[in-house]
Amino acid sequence: MTLVQLRYLIAVVDANLNITAAAARLNATQPGISKQLKLLEDELGFQVFVRKGKSLERTTPAGVEVIDRARSVLVETDNIRSLAADFQQQSDGELHIIATQTQARLFLPRVLGVLKAQYPALGIRQSYFSENPAAATSESESVDLSVVSASEHESVGSPAIPLYRWRRSLLVPAGHPLTRLGRAITLADIAEHPLVSYPSIARAGSSVSRAFTLSGLTPRFVGTAQDPELIKSYVRSGLGVGLIAEMAVSASDGADLVAIDIGDLLPTCTAWAVLRRDTVARRYTLDLLRLLAPRYSLQDISRLLRDGRPLPDRPAPWWSDVQAHEPVVPLHPAPAPSNVTAFPAVHVRRGGC
Repeated sequence: MTLVQLRYLIAVVDANLNITAAAARLNATQPGISKQLKLLEDELGFQVFVRKGKSLERTTPAGVEVIDRARSVLVETDNIRSLAADFQQQSDGELHIIATQTQARLFLPRVLGVLKAQYPALGIRQSYFSENPAAATSESESVDLSVVSASEHESVGSPAIPLYRWRRSLLVPAGHPLTRLGRAITLADIAEHPLVSYPSIARAGSSVSRAFTLSGLTPRFVGTAQDPELIKSYVRSGLGVGLIAEMAVSASDGADLVAIDIGDLLPTCTAWAVLRRDTVARRYTLDLLRLLAPRYSLQDISRLLRDGRPLPDRPAPWWSDVQAHEPVVPLHPAPAPSNVTAFPAVHVRRGGC
């Protein structure tokens, strides 16, 4: 049994038993993967897959157990490589981040530029969550860091580090009736108009939907988009009024759009870096966490990841405060602890923020 065989095995499973797709992903050949899988099954003495002709039809019950343990072996193999790289003070590697489009475009670049300057040989790859939060787990098998948002009392997984708090903004075309109320806006005012927003907000069970329901109101979502710029286009076209994250409102929108302050009518949200315990964090990932949440020390983060010890009780700043301060390059007071672990997207609670 070899690590190559185990990697081929997992790649085939992750490609929905499509050997051709797995071969393309691994830059291998289909016959080569098929041969290695057969050699693995011969050594095990049973079939991992049920075949139909030359295709793999399903995984056998015994194969399920083999696959679970193979994943653990590969994770620990990668952990050993990460430990070795940091002990040798290597600064190269690839950092894979998954986030919403809003976070990826408006929050992460300000810190990734600083990190890249500190680690010139580091490759950075960003992916977006799909519209279905339940798919986050399958999307993030190889992800190092997940940035997600949740409203108060919603869970994002553990361990997780709070980054900042933010509110929603209501966007309307210039001259819209909601700009001429002459009083504070209410949820009832908003519910009278068709809405465009993110898919997670429009989904039944979201914190926004619950807020309307608790007030005896039914919001009418007529359009959704992951990209806040597309939501703005919908608003400009007259499709509806927009509910977007305050981070997505820019000064250039003022030419034809008006952002209405809705205060705390809708639940506030917190952006989180969601972590995982089974992966050893490279030094650059720890430095990224300290750039994202500078109020916590390396020791604070290390204790959270290693022992599950809660972070010090320091409220997350508001987005306006984050925006007002430039990120500072983290200092290196000591080598990273050898048993510190890292993170990717765990589960985003259905409904989102």
